[in-house]
Amino acid sequence: MLKGVGVQVADYISQPRLMARLAQLAEFGALPHGGVNRQALSGEELAARAWLIDWAFALGCEVITDDCANLFIRRAGREDLPPVVTGSHIDTQPCGGNLDGCYGVIAGMECLSALAHAEITTLRPIEVAIWMNEEGSRFSPGAMGSSAFVQPQRLADYRHHQDAQGVTLQQALARCHQRFPHLPRRGTVPMAAFVELHIEQGPVLEKANQPLAVVQGIQGVRWYQVSCLGQSAHAGTTPMGDRKDAMSLARQMAQQLEEQAATLPADQLRLTFGRWEVEPNAINTIASRATFTLDFRHEDPAVLAQFDDWMQQIAADNVLVECVFSHPPVAFNAQLLAQQYACTQALQIDTTTLTSGAFHDAMHLASHCPTSMFFVPSHNGISHNPAEYTDPQYLYLGAKALACCLTELANQPIGVPHEHPHLSCLL
Repeated sequence: MLKGVGVQVADYISQPRLMARLAQLAEFGALPHGGVNRQALSGEELAARAWLIDWAFALGCEVITDDCANLFIRRAGREDLPPVVTGSHIDTQPCGGNLDGCYGVIAGMECLSALAHAEITTLRPIEVAIWMNEEGSRFSPGAMGSSAFVQPQRLADYRHHQDAQGVTLQQALARCHQRFPHLPRRGTVPMAAFVELHIEQGPVLEKANQPLAVVQGIQGVRWYQVSCLGQSAHAGTTPMGDRKDAMSLARQMAQQLEEQAATLPADQLRLTFGRWEVEPNAINTIASRATFTLDFRHEDPAVLAQFDDWMQQIAADNVLVECVFSHPPVAFNAQLLAQQYACTQALQIDTTTLTSGAFHDAMHLASHCPTSMFFVPSHNGISHNPAEYTDPQYLYLGAKALACCLTELANQPIGVPHEHPHLSCLL
């Protein structure tokens, strides 16, 4: 069993301090009836950044940014090696909870506080990353900051994206950089590892009565848009056999896909018909066009490919099929997973395994460096909602596991092997 310095640092994690800092962050953009609205690069979010920066300086850390306004809070190591990194995001949904993303950032900062109180300096630097616009609720797409960090060429396109008020990302980035002109900028740098701590945002851990999960990876996803074409006509005068009803056709296509999906194992399957649009959308007119979207997720690339085949099979002259987003499954680094298990065993924390159905910044970091995640339970599986809640004891245990893992990784002289070593220097 692991008995290294990581366990010692974990003992310095403070549950009262962790909860107090989470409550402080929740004040930025707080909603009257609970929850928070803190949009990416908004005034509320910039104020929260200023608070985090002051906290970082008080801990003796360096704060760095980049062209995409990601923040990196860096605690120096004994040697200037590629850092071990944790973190998440602080932007929220318009009616979000107080933990989504925020817990990973505050827990990372609590790990730096624990190291300071333990008076321990690791071999490698440890950084807490605050990724810009993970939610995608102000600027689309989500996870802009982490994806542009891994692939800087994406930022040129992102700069032109607008929010609902017509503000471009470029304008919002300029305001952010003007607010913090003293922060040095850097580009993409090698990382020894990235470990993200997050709430589950689902009910599995709570139902299993498990306080913590080591996340094996993230499901692959397909987003499709299907447009069914018909002919508008009078609802009262057109016989049923003479109709070209786009809505009826769309319902048939949706039913066919549901029946096909029902033949797949249900444990990892996720199929959602998310958005429906009907033209002319009149009560007494037969629909001339009905458009719907599908969100299909699974951890098996073969199942995703099978779904792609099904979508192509329903395409016809009057059924237009468009794939609007695709991402393969992500398998997290096996050596990191082993390190996580060693830490949870040393801390005597019951731990299970999960595959994430939600996107996270770790999805993009996995192509840059060895990456993994921890999950803690979400009460009733609720997230993106002011009712979002996790038992403080579980938040505490997650932070202890993270502190142990970061410390052990940061004391390794040779980096964790990466499945894609050409993408990142680890030594």
